[in-house]
Order: sequence, then C-alpha cells, then structure tokens
Amino acid sequence: MKLKLIAALAILSFSPALALASPSCTKEPKSKWMPEAAMKAKIETMGYKVKTFEITGNCYEIYGKDKNGDRAEVYFNPVSGDIVQKGD
Repeated sequence: MKLKLIAALAILSFSPALALASPSCTKEPKSKWMPEAAMKAKIETMGYKVKTFEITGNCYEIYGKDKNGDRAEVYFNPVSGDIVQKGD
C-alpha cells in the first residue's frame, strides 16, 4: 500500500516538469513575432497541413500533417519562422 502511494506521489511530482518540456524558440518580445496569419501561410508553403495552431511558451506550435501525410507536431521560432523542434 505504501509503495503505491510513493509511486503516485513520484508521478505527480514529475508531471509539472513534463508540462514545461516545450523548447525555447526565441527571447524576442511578442511585438517582434511574425503575425499568426503570416506564420500559418509560411507553414503551409513548407508542406504542412495545419489542424491546430497555438502559442506554446515562446513558440508557435502546430499539430497536423507533413507533406507525406504523416502526423506532425512542430515548434517554430515565431520571429524567423524556422523549425525549432519536430515531435510526433
């Protein structure tokens, strides 16, 4: 019984750290970020089909499909539009 309690507490203590695992994309203020519409257009020219577009930390993040039709989770630098990290 104590082992289950310890395991549950361990999992809960690591959960906030997992939620903050997004990459650092820029240190620039939001006033210097590319407008969302322009970023979405750039992402589409890269071959992505965007299902969800959101701001995560200091990144633009999308969920959708890549040019091969595979699932894509991608973090972008909101100033330059460069890919910072790809996930699944």
